[in-house]
Amino acid sequence: MKDSPTAHGSVKSYVTGLVLSIVLTIIPFAAVMSGALSLNATVWTIVITAVAQILVQLVMFMHMDTKQEEGWNFMSFVFTLIILGLVVGGSLWIMHHLHLNLSIG
Repeated sequence: MKDSPTAHGSVKSYVTGLVLSIVLTIIPFAAVMSGALSLNATVWTIVITAVAQILVQLVMFMHMDTKQEEGWNFMSFVFTLIILGLVVGGSLWIMHHLHLNLSIG
């Protein structure tokens, strides 16, 4: 099943992905609901688990990898991430400078 170029993941990989997704959802939920962490620690917990969740989804369910035959999929994904980072980062940078320049005080 793994040898064919159109093969999908095994049941084991799907179950592993499901379990990891559930765990990575429970961790930030528990951090927010318990209130045991500081605001910065809570935000960083959410960000780190969100990135991990994205990686789990891409690898386990969308079968994104760096194999040669999947190279174009991977490269287009990297390009998408770069453009998204530029747009979001640029927007945040502009809003930050607008806030600094227009704030009264």
